[in-house]
Formats: sequence, structure tokens, C-alpha cells
Amino acid sequence: MGVRKRFAVIGAGIIGSAVARGLIRKYDGADVTLYEKEDHPAAHQTGHNSGVVHAGLYYEPGSLKARLCRRGVSLLLDFAREHNVAYEECGKVVVATNDPEVERLHGIHARARANEVPDVALLDRDGLVEVEPNAEGIAALHSPHTGIIDYRGLTEALVADFRRSGGRVRFSTGVRRIEQRSGAKGSSAIVHSSVDSQEYDQVIVCAGLQADRLAARSGEAKNPTVVPFFGQYYILEPRFNDDVNGLIYPVPDPKYPFLGVHVTRRIDGGLMIGPNAFLSFSREGYKGLGLNISDSLTVATDPGFWRFAAGNMATAAREIAGMLSSKKFVAEAARYVPSLDGADGHRATRGIRAQAMNRDGTLVDDFVIDRAGATMFVRNAPSPGATSALAIAEHLIDTAART
Repeated sequence: MGVRKRFAVIGAGIIGSAVARGLIRKYDGADVTLYEKEDHPAAHQTGHNSGVVHAGLYYEPGSLKARLCRRGVSLLLDFAREHNVAYEECGKVVVATNDPEVERLHGIHARARANEVPDVALLDRDGLVEVEPNAEGIAALHSPHTGIIDYRGLTEALVADFRRSGGRVRFSTGVRRIEQRSGAKGSSAIVHSSVDSQEYDQVIVCAGLQADRLAARSGEAKNPTVVPFFGQYYILEPRFNDDVNGLIYPVPDPKYPFLGVHVTRRIDGGLMIGPNAFLSFSREGYKGLGLNISDSLTVATDPGFWRFAAGNMATAAREIAGMLSSKKFVAEAARYVPSLDGADGHRATRGIRAQAMNRDGTLVDDFVIDRAGATMFVRNAPSPGATSALAIAEHLIDTAART
């Protein structure tokens, strides 16, 4: 009988939970422990996102994002069907309102085709109205297989499946640092938690909003640093629920680092607009001002952030207007769906995106995974991280097995 391998996974968001489940399924008889500092899974990014299952329209062909998003959709939907997780293939249109946007739309179409996104099609004005009767634009890109899902429910199902297979979950157990150890029998890693210290053959860190801090405390590079951006969502009153059939997005502005305010169907049948994107003064503050002094000082002393801010002042001014005024927030969405103009509703709990940033102020676009001894650190996994979660887990586990 061989030696029983011991693994630790840090973070019970959707990626960490998928990794833990993947390890125990791959290695028969393995001892796998999933650490989570909160008392439940999906407590941060996973439980505060738009619920969209991305098809892979925007990503650089050949990048990790492109490859793992397409693979991730297939794995995600298979798991959802098997475990009765709520999912709806509602479709998505990316709407152009002027000629420069139409040109960019053609570029997105070319990327989508290169990424083998199924059944994507360019639409003229009449074609757009056929798909979304209340949408307004001069052209659109239609992705009929983009969908929405209950990511929190899916993560809970991953954790339950992991536990049924013999995995151990340690909730309310924060990890302070990971110590690398090498010896005659090879390398290992010691997880120093708030409770104790345990040694493992391999550790995979999926710490999300705390990724850079845990890496730095473990002796690894501080960069890329995580800069948190909050996204505000606005849930419209129920009488607007049937105004759109699926998801309606603007054409991304190349001068703007995020996708812009869009109209999103919710898995519970509601209709939501958002998110805007603005610097968050806390990595984990989802209500009120969300002010955390330590988190704010971390951003204020990051030279990369100030370089980024200097090049994005116009964007910041536009975003803060929507942050302060619900009417302006709704008006942004009404550019594409005029029937929503003046709609009432209420703000939902905000989401906070962990965005890795380089020292020169550029945002890290692709997924970033670093290796240090017996430990792998996921340093950047923004959207489509949730869509790609099971594929990211597969990639991490296969990479670890080759070293």
C-alpha cells in the first residue's frame, strides 16, 4: 500500500472548493483539507457576483482565460445538472449604439470565433429586436448559450460532494502563512493557521481578495498586488422582470478596464443592472461605506494604483456619478433598454472584485498562478474566474501532478 498523500487547499470560494473536490477524486485515499476563514463557503467574491456563466467572447485567443473559460462552461453545466443547481441558458447580446462600437463589435466576434464560442452571430437592428424586443442599438453580437447560475448554491454543492468523498473542511480557520520545507524525501509545506500548524505534501492557495497578502506573509513576492474594486448592483422592481429575455451588455470601451453597466436576469427571476466599478475602501466590506483603514492604506501606498488612477480619472468621474445617484445608474442601462428609464428598485449587496495590478499601474489581464516549492498560489482569477472554476481546478491539479 502506497503512502497516503496529504493536500491542503486554502479558501472555500468556488475555485478552492472545486480544487479540493478535484484532488480527492483524482487521488484515491488522499487526505485533503479545505481551510476557510469564514464559517461558510462562498462568503466573498463567489457569493457576491452577477451569476453570469460567460461563454468566452472577450478573451485573448490562446490565453488561460480563453481556454479555461470554454472548458469551464462544460464542466460547470455538467456538475449543475448532476447536482440540481439552478441554471438558465438565457443568452446575451452585446449592443453597439454607434459606428466605432460596431467596429469593436466585429473584433469581439472575431475573438469569440477564435475561442470556438458556439453559435455566436452578428445582428443588425432588426435582428437585435427579434432577440430582445425592448433593446435599442444599431447592431449587436448574440451569444445564445451565455447563461446564469446560482454560484453560491453550486459552491455549497461542491463542498458537500467533497465531504461525501471523505474530505475535511475547517471553517472559521484563517491561514496566517505557509512555510516551505525541503528534505531528503522531497518538498512539503506547513500551513500555519489561527488554530494550529499542519504539514502537507502539497498546498494550493485560492485566497481571492487576500491572495497577495497571504503570498507575502509566506515569503513570496508582494506583486502583483490586489486592488479591490466594488461593483454596485441595482435590483429593479418586479414589474420590469419581463422587459428583457436575457443579458444585455454594452460594447466594452478599450479605455475602460471593465465591461460597463449591463442588464442581467437573475436566477430567481428578477432583473438587475450593474455593476459599476469603483475603488473599494475595503476588501471585504459589502455594506454601508465599507471603510477599512488597513485596506485603504494598502491602496494609498501602492505606487501602481496611483499610476492606474492617473490614467482613469474620466472613468472614475463617470462611475462615481452612478455610485451616488441611482437615477444616473438606471439611465446608463436605459441607453440600451429605454423601457427601463426611470425604473425604481433597490440596491443589492455590492460585490468586490480582486483585481491584480502590476507596479506600473497596468491591470493583470490573464489568470496568474505561481509556484513556490510544494505550494501553488492563484494570484489573479477575476471574471471569468467563477465560470472557469472547475477548469482552473483541473489545470492546477494537473500542473501540480507534473512537478
